[in-house]
Amino acid sequence: MTYCDAIKTLPPERRELHAAYHDRHYGFPLHNDNELFCRLVLEINQAGLSWELMLKKEAEFRQAYDGFDIAKVAAYGEADRERLLSDAGIVRNRLKVDAAISNAKTILTLQDSHGSFEKWLESQHPQPKEDWVKLFKKQFRFTGGEIVGEFLMSIGYLPGAHAEDCPVYHEILKHDPLWARTRS
Repeated sequence: MTYCDAIKTLPPERRELHAAYHDRHYGFPLHNDNELFCRLVLEINQAGLSWELMLKKEAEFRQAYDGFDIAKVAAYGEADRERLLSDAGIVRNRLKVDAAISNAKTILTLQDSHGSFEKWLESQHPQPKEDWVKLFKKQFRFTGGEIVGEFLMSIGYLPGAHAEDCPVYHEILKHDPLWARTRS
């Protein structure tokens, strides 16, 4: 069963939350570095938990991480780390909090060398998931195969976000040349 099919089987109260993400975000390209960072942080925090929890807590994550402003998060010190670890609105896991701060610093470096995080991603594309995973493990913290795969699928760099019979698949394909290239 694909993610697209699975949404149809959810109870109405859960279906609405998942459908909103599926129909307007999942697999769609992101062209804003702060939003790319947001997606990476959410994917990291989802590890061992459910994506539904991330969808429910996204607003709290946004608030806790200063709107996912990369420069602000990269400048976080010990007081910010402790604030995040005591915030019940987000996932309070030291490894995940530390990864967010460290990864923000890495993204600043990539922005300096490539102009943006998005341009760094584009400069690596296309390549198979296994190579992406190796690359992410060299650059970022807390980025195993599932996290990297979901992150890249969720932003259109790897195929699989939508089944071919899903209307969203064809909508993205029609409007985004990068997504179309990942299908060939």
